[in-house]
Formats: sequence, C-alpha cells, structure tokens
Amino acid sequence: MTDTHTTPDTHTAPGGGATEPVAFPRDRACPYHPPAAYDPLRAARPLARITLFDGRPAWLVTGHAAARRLLADQRLSTDRTRDGFPATSARLAAVRDRRTALLGVDDPEHRTQRRMVLPEFTLKRATALRPRIQGIVDERLDAMIAQGPPAELVTDFALPVPSMVICALLGVPYADHDFFEEQSRRLLRGPRPADTQDARDRLEAYLGELIDRKSGTPGEGLLDDLVRQQLSEGAVDREQLVALAVILLVAGHETTANMISLGTYTLLSNPRRLAELREDPALLPGAVEELMRVLSIADGLLRLATEDIEVDGQNIRAGDGVVFSTSVINRDETVYPDPDALDWHRPARHHVAFGFGIHQCLGQNLARAELEIALRTLFERLPSLRLAAPAEEIPFKPGDTIQGMLELPVAW
Repeated sequence: MTDTHTTPDTHTAPGGGATEPVAFPRDRACPYHPPAAYDPLRAARPLARITLFDGRPAWLVTGHAAARRLLADQRLSTDRTRDGFPATSARLAAVRDRRTALLGVDDPEHRTQRRMVLPEFTLKRATALRPRIQGIVDERLDAMIAQGPPAELVTDFALPVPSMVICALLGVPYADHDFFEEQSRRLLRGPRPADTQDARDRLEAYLGELIDRKSGTPGEGLLDDLVRQQLSEGAVDREQLVALAVILLVAGHETTANMISLGTYTLLSNPRRLAELREDPALLPGAVEELMRVLSIADGLLRLATEDIEVDGQNIRAGDGVVFSTSVINRDETVYPDPDALDWHRPARHHVAFGFGIHQCLGQNLARAELEIALRTLFERLPSLRLAAPAEEIPFKPGDTIQGMLELPVAW
C-alpha cells in the first residue's frame, strides 16, 4: 500500500528555504502511521506550507506547543460559512455553507451550545454510564461468539457498540441504526460531493421528524431534555436543535467506532505491546491515551485566521487557512521521545487527538470509557483473537476522512 497522491513532496525547509508546499491530505500506507509524505512536514515544525485539494495554499501546524497555543487562539475561527474557510476535500467544500453546530461555530454561540449539552458528557456522567456500556459490549460479544469465527469486527462489534451507546444517551431509536450509519458514512466519505449533501439532508430530515415526535411525546434522552428545556422555552429553534442533533449523533458513533477497529488492528499488529496489557490490565487507561496519540484518527482540524498571527517568526495573515495535522503534532519528538513507538508507560494525556481549547472534543470522557471497556473485554473474552487475513490486505480508510478500518476480519 502506497501514498496515492502524485504531487511532489516539497515543503518549507527547517532553515527557512521555502519550496513548493506538500499536498494535504495524503493516504496512509500503514493505517496507524502518518503518510511518509508528511516526513518533510515533521521536519518543518512548528509551521509548514501545504496545498489543499483545490490547489489553495494553507498553513499546516506541525509543532505540539504551537498547536496547543493556536487551538486556544480565538483569532482562528471554526465558522465554516466564512468566506475563504479551508476544505480538505471536495465533499467538505460542498457543505461548507451549511451551519455545523459545536465544531463549526465560534463563541458566544459555541459556548451557548456547549453549555446546553455539557452535563451529559462530564467525567461523572461517563463513569455512571460504564455499567450500561459494559452491558452493550457483552451483548455484542455474546452475539459474535455465538455466530462463531470468522467475524468482521467493524460491523459485528466496533460500530454497533458506540452506536448503541449514543442512541441510548440521545434517545434515538437504535432500530434506525442502518439508516443513520449509512448516511454518516456518506456524509464523511461520499464518494461524491452530491452524496455528502444528500446525506446531510437525509440526516436533518430524520432528526427533525424525531424532534417533532419528541415535542409531542417526550421520552428519555438528551434530545428529549433539549426539547423540554431549550426548544419549548425558545432558547433554540428547531433548525438549531436539528444541527446540534446531527453532530452529536454522527460524531458520537463514528469516531469511537474507528478507534475501536483501528486500535484492535494496531494491538494485533504489535503482539509484544498487547502482551504487556494482558499481563498488567492496569496499563489499559494509559494504553488508550497512547493509542489515541499514535492513531490520531481526526487528522486535519480546520481553521480560518481572522487576524494576523505571528508564530515563531512566521506570519499567518488574516484570511489564511490553517490546518492542524494531529498525526504530525502528536509525534513531536520534543514532547514524545521515540514518537513512532507505542509506549504504554509514557505520559501521553496531553496529546491533541481530541483537539484543544474551547473546541476540545465534548465526548472525550465517554470515548475513553467506551474504548477502555471495549478493548479490555474483547481481549479478555477472546484471548486467541487474531487477524483472519494478511495485515497488508485489510482495507482501511483514505486520508481525507476520519481514519479507521473499512473492515477487520478476525478469528479466534
């Protein structure tokens, strides 16, 4: 498997000699390592120049310290409807004029939205949900074991677990999971811009009808609470609540599903590291942090500079697109010695896999709980779990979307 983009690997040299920018994003050759084409970018910390899919130049943030500083800088906007907001694919560009809740709005609107849903995503709430998550994980493994090997881990386990969890949390019927999982896939991976637009329309229509039903007969779930406490009191309108529901539903299952599948693949591909976890399960919370650092599945956080910003002698100008490569930032050797190695003993909690600043991932506590429970239980109950196909033949996702496995055949 090789990088598929053909643009030459040129970059801003460490000594300041600028050459033609590297094209971004690229496909990974190994699902848990950044593309080799990013090596020049790693050498050009803390900023490098890149070109996006449409030829537009942008800044790529590559240094850990600069990333944390800039992700907290409100002179960088996340409002995707602003003129000139960058996009890393034609699919993203196609829906750039559509309002995106939480991830795509700035303060004070962002702060208002986050406060409405934050109580359901605290560490205390995630801890309280652990027995429910454990029950879902056990149920899915019971079904997979009863079916017998081989199994396809993405559809049998990695995707259903977070889908069932977020449905229970939001009050979305899991019976509809085939529909919203398919639309989420089309929204994030297309393949055509028209697919992305259509998927967004279908998700909005589905969640709008669900919210309408809840307005008449509220049930139990976060969306029901928002209907009672926010919609009925006029704090948000229907369109705003639908947009919020879309991001919570899609992000609530897609990211964790990819981490479960890719985390499993990575552990099976690194048997010595997996053996360490089997010998000492207390290492698992640290292992989850290290996997999130190394895998960096959400690679390419997007911002638009609204003012000039100076970064280590380089000037980001107002109107410039700024992209954060989490896969490069999380392998900054000044912060993580031997950054390409898996090391359960290193302090990795300050990675930026969840972002940083006011837009840091709302669901990070829930994601950690799901990952710990899913991976621990999977390897406890299936101690002989192994890949059921050669590693190099198992397909994974392209570089312009959330990283993860397209499928993961396993046996035991």
